[in-house]
Amino acid sequence: MKTSLGKLYLIPTTLGDNEPLEVLPISVKTIIENTTIFIVENEKTARRFIKRICPETVQSDLEFFHLNKFTSESDLPSFLEPCLNGTNVGLLSEAGCPSVADPGSDVVNIAHLQGIQVVPLVGPSSILLALMSSGMNGQGFSFNGYLPIDKSERKQELRRLERLSFDYNQSQIFIETPYRNNKMLEDICSALGKNTMVCVACDITLPTEFIKTKPASAWLKNTEDLHKRPSIFIIHKS
Repeated sequence: MKTSLGKLYLIPTTLGDNEPLEVLPISVKTIIENTTIFIVENEKTARRFIKRICPETVQSDLEFFHLNKFTSESDLPSFLEPCLNGTNVGLLSEAGCPSVADPGSDVVNIAHLQGIQVVPLVGPSSILLALMSSGMNGQGFSFNGYLPIDKSERKQELRRLERLSFDYNQSQIFIETPYRNNKMLEDICSALGKNTMVCVACDITLPTEFIKTKPASAWLKNTEDLHKRPSIFIIHKS
């Protein structure tokens, strides 16, 4: 008799040091309670999160596959072997939702190719939460990931995104390494037109949450320190 395939659950986590059930539905806790095999970026933080949301879980019963920059692509199919044998596997994000500005899409693709059901669970996405609260175009937008580190190249890319925003009425979303946030905002102000709208959303869902949308020229007087605070930047030129 053929064994039914297990499922691949895409498990979101908090965006910061929240109590998990303040921002995650009870269904996430239920799935974690009934899962013992996880694909994670960092085992230590994954165990900490699991213990926090499901303190009754026996940690020694858990098994982890590591998915990070050191993982060989040839190893990925083996992560889903438990599913082929009828056992569910959880793909657990470090922060927010798996596979969105986060590792995991290659594993999800393999699951589809192997006929494994992929089940996304509800949780916070900093990208969507920032867009929701920006007042910009939620009907047409693009997420661009990280911009170039080189100053001149970054400014050139900012101007390109500004043109795209104007030509297609499309909000342009991007992120930066947290310790470069303040510099990024300075470059945004100097590269873009003074009336281009800029949204900065940082520490989303945390007590220190800061979300503001105003023209680029108004950000020149910014007094909010964004240093080492996870942030989303959105620009829109009308």
